[in-house]
Amino acid sequence: MIKKEYQKYGTLLSLYLAQSIPMSFFSTVVPVIMRQEMYSLEAIGYLQLVKLPWIIKFLWAPLVDKTSPTRLKYRRWVIFSELFYAVVIVSIGFLDLDTDFTLIIVLMVIAFVASATQDIATDAFAILSLKKEERSLGNSMQSAGNFLGTLVGSGLLLIIYHYWGWQLLLTALAGFVIIALIPLRLFRLDRKVVSEKSGKAISMNDILLFFKQPGIGKRVVLLALYYSGMIGVLTMLKPFLVDLEYTVKDIGFISGIFGTAIGALSALLGGVIIRKIGRRNSLITFAVAGLLAATYFFWLSQSPDGLTRIYIGVALLWSAYAMSSVGVYTISMDIVRAGREGTDFTIQIVLVHLSSLIIAVSSGKIADSIGYTGLFMLEIVMAAIVILAVMVFYNEKLRT
Repeated sequence: MIKKEYQKYGTLLSLYLAQSIPMSFFSTVVPVIMRQEMYSLEAIGYLQLVKLPWIIKFLWAPLVDKTSPTRLKYRRWVIFSELFYAVVIVSIGFLDLDTDFTLIIVLMVIAFVASATQDIATDAFAILSLKKEERSLGNSMQSAGNFLGTLVGSGLLLIIYHYWGWQLLLTALAGFVIIALIPLRLFRLDRKVVSEKSGKAISMNDILLFFKQPGIGKRVVLLALYYSGMIGVLTMLKPFLVDLEYTVKDIGFISGIFGTAIGALSALLGGVIIRKIGRRNSLITFAVAGLLAATYFFWLSQSPDGLTRIYIGVALLWSAYAMSSVGVYTISMDIVRAGREGTDFTIQIVLVHLSSLIIAVSSGKIADSIGYTGLFMLEIVMAAIVILAVMVFYNEKLRT
């Protein structure tokens, strides 16, 4: 039984790695390559549009749910999406950034549609596979996979590109995506066609009906607020280090390698904490960690001397963010409706990403107006509000 549980966690880790490494590569490494090829900053900015499918993926989540009465069907969605994803990645490798830029962008958007579809199916597969007491550790695998994928996709792949070149790199990247599917293929499932889910027929109306559930308004507010006490600090971390006159190499290691590694380890810790002390207490604990991180950076902005201080701040920030991610994913799994697992989870996570995007964009304008110290002070206030929001808005009974 224990072996089965660990196999389940390992399968989820491999799936989230499979989607996060190429995503990290396309969103962080490709801009570096483009800049080396003398592309304008405007063109590089347009590259961010490839992330659009991940913002609007809730629109086709009902289709994935509707065609997947069992985990076996969700698994097929995952496998076919990833194989298509790999084919597109290989195709991009045969194109040239100088002469085929527009086509590359189009194919990258298509690849991200496939990746977003895989994510919908993977999340639903995880919800149906994990018992309630397993969801915290299961979501540790999701967060850890995302952080490790960022570490590999934004660091190691840039080095591989330097030695192998564009085509071989993307071929290897597609190969990794396929290899990551092996644990899922080996994961034993009941092959009965009997539905593992209950509920009425699924339609696009289910997106709106999600918001009509009793008590859902408070949960939506909590999800929208939860990252607000740390996203501003996280967004401005690299510019802050630049203004402290750290080199690009130093910043890459401090944030990209050290910070991300701390995030992966903290994600695993977050799952254990939730399992030990429960969801509500964990959400408060993680929010307090965010408050400590914001407070530390407020102090650091006034007394930034010393590399050790920077490392401590980065460790506090990334650990708070990683554990908070596990908490958000776990409580989001708790309030999915039967038969609409992919739709409901996707809606909640998209809400979190949209609110984080708004905060991230605003943080730059705020820092320009009142400086880093003012921004970090504001983040302290927001972090304190988050703690209060958990106490007021989190309802333990609002669970499946």
